[in-house]
Amino acid sequence: MEGTELANLLRDARTRTLSLVGDLEDEQLIGPEMSTVNPLLWEIGHVSWFQERWCLRAAYGHAPLLVQGDELYDSIAVLHDARWDLQLLTRDRVRVYMERILSQVESELARGALDARMRELGQLVLFHEDMHGEAFVMTRQTLGFPCMSIPTKALADVSLPLVEDVAFEGGVFHQGTPRDAAFAFDNERGRHERTVAPFRMSRVCVTQAEYASFVADDGYQRPELWSESGWRWCKAEGARHPVYWRRDGEGWARRHFELWKPLESNLPVHHVNAYEADAYCRWKGRRLPSETEWEYAAGRTRFPWGDAKATRSHAHLDLQCNGVCNVSAYAQGDTPEGLRQMLGNVWEWTSSAFEPYPDFQPGFYREYSQPWFHDHRVVRGGAYPTRSRTIHNRMRNFYLPERSDPIVGFRTCALD
Repeated sequence: MEGTELANLLRDARTRTLSLVGDLEDEQLIGPEMSTVNPLLWEIGHVSWFQERWCLRAAYGHAPLLVQGDELYDSIAVLHDARWDLQLLTRDRVRVYMERILSQVESELARGALDARMRELGQLVLFHEDMHGEAFVMTRQTLGFPCMSIPTKALADVSLPLVEDVAFEGGVFHQGTPRDAAFAFDNERGRHERTVAPFRMSRVCVTQAEYASFVADDGYQRPELWSESGWRWCKAEGARHPVYWRRDGEGWARRHFELWKPLESNLPVHHVNAYEADAYCRWKGRRLPSETEWEYAAGRTRFPWGDAKATRSHAHLDLQCNGVCNVSAYAQGDTPEGLRQMLGNVWEWTSSAFEPYPDFQPGFYREYSQPWFHDHRVVRGGAYPTRSRTIHNRMRNFYLPERSDPIVGFRTCALD
């Protein structure tokens, strides 16, 4: 990657950031105080501060552009609950701050060839902003804001749902990304050997219609279907169905941003947490895949379909449209064995706790992974707002198991 390419990618990420918040009112950019969201006005300042911190200051030795920047926008130093009480830059001033930083980064990148340190830091900053872009989409859904006002592409007609399992023989498997890879997040580095037992995995994710059958069978009122921690969550929340569902006559509707829509049978169920996914699996007599099984099934190449970069025909990524699509779409992105949508559409819960790989070594951004080990659950595969340049078969994402605001669904494995 050369400086011009990185500069173009950083500009693209910033354009996406601004497009995801530009139509909102000032009050919406602050929003209510909640544990699962940030004030969007703080968050857009944070992604730019992060770029300044790691590109201008760490790589090029610049002094801070904003005297109080660390006190406002350092996510490690500024407690989550305090972010609503800060004297943040106004909407106009933060836009100026963001442009100043990006313009200076572009100027530095135009001066000459990238060294290895700047190449890695630049990609860290790029993917960090991409991930916050997905968080902006999640916040809009959580708070019931209007759907994103960005151009989207309608999906082509798709075939009927695919429900059968794919069998895998298992064997010795090398999981993770080599330490000498051009770029990887620290939690992915450290290729290591695993032995995988034979297993069978569903070709597609669980659909809304399938999940509705679980709800109809009193799935949320049967403690035998839930783990101990899951049942505690279910009782504490008074949960009876997914968080964005409500009764619609004899059926169900789901809230899609600010609008309520009748439940679409062949869309993947999403905005369900790990406890809900576990309970569904017990009801169905199945289980979630481990993250090792998921990565094994996704294939040894960089992507499920091979090593060629994703196109709009391979996977539902990059906000091609403002929501999830039919589970049978994107046949061109199948694995050789026939698993569909292993990347894109919705993230997928696994049964695995988020743990460090053997000989874990934190990266430049030491707090990216290390604080979240052990109590978070691994999700794999990416969702419709995930950037195609970020996602691949070995990328690990992670959420607390009780969170249902992320765009996460799941596929299942047979018990035998």
